[in-house]
Amino acid sequence: MGEGFGVADKDIMPYIDMTNIACGFHAGDPHIMDKTVALAAEHNVMIGAHPGYPDLAGFGRRELNFSPDEIINLVLYQVGALRAICARHNTRLSYIKPHGALYNAIMLDVNVYKAILKAISIFDAKTPLMIMFMPNHRQYSDIAQSVGVKLLFEAFCDRMYTDSGHLQSREEVGAIHNSLELICEQAQNIIFNQKVKTNSGKSLSIQADTICIHGDAELALSSVKNIRNLLTA
Repeated sequence: MGEGFGVADKDIMPYIDMTNIACGFHAGDPHIMDKTVALAAEHNVMIGAHPGYPDLAGFGRRELNFSPDEIINLVLYQVGALRAICARHNTRLSYIKPHGALYNAIMLDVNVYKAILKAISIFDAKTPLMIMFMPNHRQYSDIAQSVGVKLLFEAFCDRMYTDSGHLQSREEVGAIHNSLELICEQAQNIIFNQKVKTNSGKSLSIQADTICIHGDAELALSSVKNIRNLLTA
């Protein structure tokens, strides 16, 4: 959220528990960040920093080449800015979740992952890092534990999974779910069965603390309303 377009933040905020707020590099700006933090505080929603690559033109979804030190600096810059805005509204930053290509990079490149963890340990080691649940999740947990950072695992209800546990590339047909029925079915399967169906039809085990819905998706508002109903029924 806080990206400045897509589903209006004010409409979706009442139905969610956690919000990943853009920090200005892939989308948003200080004024949008301020409004989004205020809205989250109003609805008692946990605030997460959503730092990404400095790539407004590509919405942070293009692969860019940065050194570990550069990644540390760009993450510290963004989460520091959001924490300051949180302080203005007497609320706090509860976790960090990288955005887009940076998020994908930490799931594929251990050096990028370690750079993110280093940035968090410098910023505040008590701030959890949110990453995608993977079949080899223990490997990620062990590395995070070695530097004293807690992990939150998430699953996706609006994206197609591959057999490896990764998300199918957005460039491929079927990678993004465009059916409310399919999104809700996948969310229900994650919540109640701890499973997700892959693009080959296999069943993949998922142990998630939270479910992600992309705020720029056309069905985002309808999705969160329906999933909220699943959780409160």
